[in-house]
Amino acid sequence: MAYFCVADSRFTQQELPACKPILTPQWVVTTFIFIGIIFIPIGLAALSASEKVVEIIYRYDDVCVPTNYTQNDLVFHDRISFITDNKTNKSCIRTLTVPKKMKHPIYVYYQLDNFYQNHRRYVKSRNDEQLRDPNFNGDLKKTCAPEDMNGNEPVIPCGLIAWSLFNDTYRFSIKDKPLPMNRKNISWPSDRKHKFGSEVYPKNFQKGSLIGGGTLDESIPMSEQEDLQIWMRTAALPLFRKLYGKLEFDLEANEKITVVIQNNYNTYMFEGKKSLVLSTTTWIGGKNKFLGIAYLTVGGICLFVAITFILMYVIKPR
Repeated sequence: MAYFCVADSRFTQQELPACKPILTPQWVVTTFIFIGIIFIPIGLAALSASEKVVEIIYRYDDVCVPTNYTQNDLVFHDRISFITDNKTNKSCIRTLTVPKKMKHPIYVYYQLDNFYQNHRRYVKSRNDEQLRDPNFNGDLKKTCAPEDMNGNEPVIPCGLIAWSLFNDTYRFSIKDKPLPMNRKNISWPSDRKHKFGSEVYPKNFQKGSLIGGGTLDESIPMSEQEDLQIWMRTAALPLFRKLYGKLEFDLEANEKITVVIQNNYNTYMFEGKKSLVLSTTTWIGGKNKFLGIAYLTVGGICLFVAITFILMYVIKPR
């Protein structure tokens, strides 16, 4: 009896009060016009903000090698020999010209291309508990191998992500006057406070037979190793930028900036590219035309559909 009561309820018979809008041509046309009117101005504003961003992008991996390493038939092997030789001078001096006035803060990024930080084994090669807990004594082999142990001692931080830490450096000057660069508070506050422990210190890092990338100062806790924190936020695409620092002053148009690049990081092994990026920001962030174009496209399509429906309704009404 109870079964029939439930089966014959208003809920099961779909007799509860409900909103059932009738999509008349007037409602459909009005909705599409409203969406178009809203989206198109947003798209124009986003494109305008993106155009106001001033960017300098300078690729240097192909020019910051000696001339005898640039012959086409020897490029690959000779560049690898150059970058892996600890005795070679890897300093590279370049001059950049500011295209337009750049208002501070000016963000300094390094950009890598053809570097797949999203590879499954690479992304999993870390141990977050080790990074925040000074008393961690768990098994590292499952998460961090082969960069888990140095002899019988654990590697801190372990894993391939930390092992491949980017280690090129940049120094800026104008007319032989060094420009100060702020490299503090450039990582996520949540990383500094929660993900990387203030009582955890690097240990046995880059002490093995095969050196991957940069080294870490063992006297500085992980919560203050901001270069590492930024690097360990893995990128979703093979072309990505990561923040290196900030310039807290304006740069005038046509000003010449001298950059001393220490070309240490080996991207030649996998035919990757390295670039230095200086960029301002607006309310929308950095230079990004996609968002504005997307809004304009959706708004334009909505207006086109609305006009089409109006013509169909006028020419051949129901």
